Amino acid sequence: MYMGIDIGSVSTEAVIVNNKKEIIEYIILPSGYNHRQTAEEIIKAVCDKAAINKCDLKRIFGTGYGRRNIPGTYKTVTEITCHTIGVRHLYHDTNIIIDIGGQDSKVIWLAENGFVENFIMNDKCSAGTGRFLEVMAGIMKMDMQEFSSWGLKAERIYPISSTCTVFAESEVISGISAGIPSEEIIAGIYQSITERILTLAGILKESSNEIILTGGVAKNLGVVEFIKKRVPGIKIPFEPQITGALGAALLAGYDE
Repeated sequence: MYMGIDIGSVSTEAVIVNNKKEIIEYIILPSGYNHRQTAEEIIKAVCDKAAINKCDLKRIFGTGYGRRNIPGTYKTVTEITCHTIGVRHLYHDTNIIIDIGGQDSKVIWLAENGFVENFIMNDKCSAGTGRFLEVMAGIMKMDMQEFSSWGLKAERIYPISSTCTVFAESEVISGISAGIPSEEIIAGIYQSITERILTLAGILKESSNEIILTGGVAKNLGVVEFIKKRVPGIKIPFEPQITGALGAALLAGYDE
């Protein structure tokens, strides 16, 4: 069996696959501030969940922001490569991957042979990321579960025009002060992050490409619904946070 670990700035994922490239088990934990400790914890946790010992693993590959802090790794691989391998394993005809994580967002374009043709990453600004949504949920005094669907109740959308988190925060506070219904403000936040991501991707509604959405934000019901209005055929994996770790695990199995 083989393990892949993806240490991101917000969450860490681990996936175990067997020799047939089937997912045996996976787990997601907060990354915390000590990535080495998190890696040790997640290795134990996913092995316990799979009812195996660490010594049963032939190889561990690491990826993500904190990949160099994973003890006992055979190799580390870039997250672009791992996300590509993981997504193409689940969706063989994928052309475009949109990954929206906690602190960055990225778009990966794939050639017909499945190799990376181009990619673009936004890791300098939190707008268009999970952190942006966390800040906005905090302003609205809601937990993320409530925040992720509240805006779907809106009959109108309060526009959030700023692409900067700080200025968008000011717009939201102004909306609250003006008595705008909370669902309309939150719908505006969904629309704002959707426009930010699709502008980064350069995707049009009529795109014929197979587009896959991954990352923690792919679990936000409101954002997903707004993206689907613009890109109706977009697909989301059964667990959109583990594609990077899955790709790392698969690469560990290929490296015979």
